[in-house]
Amino acid sequence: MAEPIRFPDIPVYAGWGAPVRLESELRDLEVVQGKVPEDLNGTLYRCGPDPQYPPMRGDSIFIDGEGIASMFRFDHGHVDFRTRYIRNERFTLQEKARRSLFGRYRNRYTDDASVAGKNRGTANTNAIWHGGKLLILKEDSLPWEVDPDTLETIREWDYDGAVKAVSMTAHPKLDLDTGELLTFSYQAKGDATTDVAFYVVDKHGKIAHELWFNAPWAPMVHDFAVTETHVVIPFFPFETDLGVIKGGGPFYQWHPERQTVVAVFPRRGRPDEVRWFRGPTTSAGHMMNATMEGSKLHLDLCLYQGNCFPFFPTPEGKETEPVPPFLSRMTFDLASNSDGYETKQLSPMPCEMPRTDDRYQGRAYRHGYMICFGPDRAGGSMLGHLDHASGKLKLWNPEEASGIQEPCFAPRRPDAPEGDGYLLVLVNRIKEMRNDLAVLDAQKIEAGPVALIRLPTRVRMTFHGMWVPAQALETGIYPVTAMHEAAARAGVHA
Repeated sequence: MAEPIRFPDIPVYAGWGAPVRLESELRDLEVVQGKVPEDLNGTLYRCGPDPQYPPMRGDSIFIDGEGIASMFRFDHGHVDFRTRYIRNERFTLQEKARRSLFGRYRNRYTDDASVAGKNRGTANTNAIWHGGKLLILKEDSLPWEVDPDTLETIREWDYDGAVKAVSMTAHPKLDLDTGELLTFSYQAKGDATTDVAFYVVDKHGKIAHELWFNAPWAPMVHDFAVTETHVVIPFFPFETDLGVIKGGGPFYQWHPERQTVVAVFPRRGRPDEVRWFRGPTTSAGHMMNATMEGSKLHLDLCLYQGNCFPFFPTPEGKETEPVPPFLSRMTFDLASNSDGYETKQLSPMPCEMPRTDDRYQGRAYRHGYMICFGPDRAGGSMLGHLDHASGKLKLWNPEEASGIQEPCFAPRRPDAPEGDGYLLVLVNRIKEMRNDLAVLDAQKIEAGPVALIRLPTRVRMTFHGMWVPAQALETGIYPVTAMHEAAARAGVHA
């Protein structure tokens, strides 16, 4: 007789974290406040984990679970909604077995014997549209291509065999001036290897540049940043120990005795051009942006003075106490012979999931957006807008017993000034166990939503995603890229 499907009573599956395990489709969502702007046409894509079956070991962490993609299609005031699981090899194997087959987070040595050597990637972290493809990303495997209209899974994508790394980051950077996608892989030759691979993908989705180098240890690098000229990859003191994972232990361990080590190199760099900087023990999950100011490279990130993932223990097995993240700026002087860097705090309150107007990634920028919360994350979360020019932080509180997911920016038009557009934010209505989608004026978030769109269901938690204008889906190229190409042909600067 089959074992009953019963999820364990553990904190990660409690309350809002309870598995949904439901694929949805609904045309014409109800607009319960305001009006959807007529100039907001395109698709908001999101991705997050929603466990397919109870975990093999009876325990889990919140970043684990099978990937489910969400989309909100805006069409001249109408908004349609759809979710679909990513039917990759892991999902289909478990679907056939009707149970979990993959064990501890990223640890293949804890899997069921029947799936030895199979692809255990979860595809649960981010969605990005580039080169005419919608890709679903998780840093434990290569991207999965899905249909941008139906979200049906198409295939694993290795860029027609041009990518030799075994995985790719969930946080590639899209340069909308050139149409290039910049991406990387860590542990690029397999578990516990020190190999790092960096790729530049042209606007057509072809690999245009490749760089391999070695990290100081077998690292965990969730995010990185780029400028118009350089790439910056921080290596925080997380490490994979092959002996530990073979023994069934955690895939990552936190080493508080180590420094933060940062690699900086040109976007079309060679291995001998990688420059290393060192600083105090810190960590970060997410970068807001990076910019150049003369010879100085500024990296803006949500910085933790300690372990940002306290469920990854020390080698002694000790879990560390949570510490709050603050938006901070690391500054590296590329003209100096020093291998150190300076750090200063930018935000007056803790924040995470930082975003910008995507057209300004890697370039001088003024407006940053993020999730803000109290020091102990009590009282829910708020949307924050930090004006880097004035240092002023504006907030929008989505009401009591509510929280928000990562904001995404949608420009009012391709040539609109920086920050002139909308923020699209999923609101978690905790008491009602469902979501709203808020549309806010990105310059006036404190005024509240210009439109509030009701979902009758719950989107468990989407980590990341992006806005894709309708014109980009129709033509295969972002309108900002097309605008810059037209300006270049005319001999003017857009």
